[in-house]
Amino acid sequence: MKSLSCTIHRLAVIAIGLVSLIATNSHGQAISITGGNISLSITTGTAGGQLVNVINTAVTLNYQKQSVLAKISVSTSCPGQRYDLSVLATNVTNGVAAPQVTLVNGSPAIDLITGIPSTGSKNASSTLQYTASATFSQGNSTELGDDIHTITYTILAQ
Repeated sequence: MKSLSCTIHRLAVIAIGLVSLIATNSHGQAISITGGNISLSITTGTAGGQLVNVINTAVTLNYQKQSVLAKISVSTSCPGQRYDLSVLATNVTNGVAAPQVTLVNGSPAIDLITGIPSTGSKNASSTLQYTASATFSQGNSTELGDDIHTITYTILAQ
């Protein structure tokens, strides 16, 4: 089990904070995260307009096939969440990527990869694409502090 730190800052405008990542499974088979800590900084925007989203693809989700059709879900815990963070599975080698998931504190786990077959290649992976976004009206991290996310990925029977 590895952790992912993600600090998302908005220069004098907004900062989203730290993200920790946890991978779990319900069948005793491997699911892991590689790529180490990442930092996302939102530093540009148009006065009176929008801030420019920041995207990071430095993290890989590694997983093994299960004895049954499986899926990977994702959830976050971020008490007091103020800013927006989403994740998308790309370059999925086994299974089907679901649409981008908006990570919202307290929401139930949402499918990220589905249809992972119990046959074929044992090992699989996906690149995790994180997108940090915010609006000027959400405030800034200098005054309000960073969001702290604990993101959990779980592989389970579909």
